[in-house]
Amino acid sequence: MIPRSLLRHSSAIRSALRSHPPTLPSRLHLPPTRIFPVPTSGAFTSRSYSSDTSHEPTTGDPASPAAPEAETVPTSEDPLKKEVDAKNQEIIDLKDKYLRSVADFRNLQERTKRDVAAARDFAISRFAKDLVDSVDNLDRALGTVPAEKLADGGNADLKNLYDGLKMTERILMQTLGKHGLERFDPGEKGERFDPNRHEATFMTKVEGKDDGSVFMTQQTGFSLNGRVIRAAKVGVVKNT
Repeated sequence: MIPRSLLRHSSAIRSALRSHPPTLPSRLHLPPTRIFPVPTSGAFTSRSYSSDTSHEPTTGDPASPAAPEAETVPTSEDPLKKEVDAKNQEIIDLKDKYLRSVADFRNLQERTKRDVAAARDFAISRFAKDLVDSVDNLDRALGTVPAEKLADGGNADLKNLYDGLKMTERILMQTLGKHGLERFDPGEKGERFDPNRHEATFMTKVEGKDDGSVFMTQQTGFSLNGRVIRAAKVGVVKNT
């Protein structure tokens, strides 16, 4: 029963298809297509879209390439150069200190030499000042003997005493001269008055003498190695 009913249904379907064939639409309706104009000049550019916005330019033409990054200018000096400058300055300071130390040492050497020489040359200055008074007394003793009593036929004993004193004075002055002590008499040569070596006790008119010259010596002077330890007491000419 079932196969027959199926057969009748299939025959009915075939007859229905023959009487009413299927028809296709005459026109396919598609959405309209938009046409964009093509630029006539300039290079074609392409853009890629990404969700990452860290590289997108903030200003200017979006299609233009990104501007080059500006050169970074160092805000501080180069540490190596700074260290080299510091070392150079340190070298200059050390050289200056070295030269000053050398100069100070040489000055110290010179002062030491002068002090040693002064100590050697003037070590007996105090002794010499005390000794010159004895030399003056010896000169006064020799000056008290009259010249006529020293002539031939005079007192022989006095003459011998005078000669002994004179020899003693000569030997004494030679000994003092070996140690730098010398006696000077400005009146013998009529020297010009020198306030560094002479002491004027009086001034007077003297015919035939220049003003300021020494014409008489009251007391001889003494010098030790060129340094005056006692000035000569003299009389000075003053005609005007």
